[in-house]
Amino acid sequence: MTSLATHVSVFLRERLPLERRASERTCETYALALRLFFEFTARELKMRPSSLRLEQLDAPRVQAFLEHLEKQRHNSPATRNVRLAAIRTFMRFIEYREPAALEQAERIRAIPTKRTETRLVNHISREEMQVLLDAPSPHTRDGIRDRAMLYLGYSAGLRVSELVGLRMENLAFSPHPCVYVLGKGRRERALPLWRETATVLRAWLAQRPPGPSTEVFLNSQGHPLTRSGFEYILDKHLKIAANRCPSLLTKHLSPHSLRHSCALMILHSTGDIRKVALWLGHASCQTTEMYLRADTTTLLEVMNETTPPSLRKGRFRPPDHLIALLTPGR
Repeated sequence: MTSLATHVSVFLRERLPLERRASERTCETYALALRLFFEFTARELKMRPSSLRLEQLDAPRVQAFLEHLEKQRHNSPATRNVRLAAIRTFMRFIEYREPAALEQAERIRAIPTKRTETRLVNHISREEMQVLLDAPSPHTRDGIRDRAMLYLGYSAGLRVSELVGLRMENLAFSPHPCVYVLGKGRRERALPLWRETATVLRAWLAQRPPGPSTEVFLNSQGHPLTRSGFEYILDKHLKIAANRCPSLLTKHLSPHSLRHSCALMILHSTGDIRKVALWLGHASCQTTEMYLRADTTTLLEVMNETTPPSLRKGRFRPPDHLIALLTPGR
């Protein structure tokens, strides 16, 4: 039987990026899940990960690993499901390379995902977003870059990977400003830009340091910004904005919150969930329906258009005998 290292190498270097055309972020997520699983299995079997054999990766071992994620690593059910999805995909790949492991792979793929809670999306209001956009200094190069990133991320509703991976050839300013985005599933979409968005982008491009990198947003060394770099930028300006807008202190915001805020802004403006899905690049409107639960405006319209049932009028009368018993002197 072929060594496990060979299977993993082909899976991560050929199957995912070349055949399935998975994004770099997806490949990293799958690689992390497999690494955690192999390290756990090696500890359980008291051997080195490089000595693991394919037949040792059975369904009970996978279930023990998932339990370890939740109890020892304190991962959420959603994270647990992501790790399981990576293992399932790898075992599906194994089915075609090692027919003898077909039954073993099918048992692992039969492990069910865990039901997760569906929470309301974290977002900020238009007024709070305005305070955040005013936080970066327009008098420094980093401030001009940060304001352009925040403005574009919010107005275009970009994912973090789409924002930091944006290239110079993806921008167009004539005849109308727009940005070309390659999103999940290799789905490309063209988004028109507000005049204000084009203005802050031009301001940044005038200060952008020259170099071989083709990404739009660069750090001080001239290298492309990373996801963690943008998270740091957002957190820094959130702290500044919170001094002017205390309501931001009560919200736990991430870079994806800008995308959620954009979606709710479009929903408030158009009232059409299909246009929100088109703008965000969702393959199905079912994914976009989560914004309907967070949109109080739409729910208020539903409430105002509904006639509530009437209530019989009356006033509370305390029990006479009880009051007499508790009254002093009686």
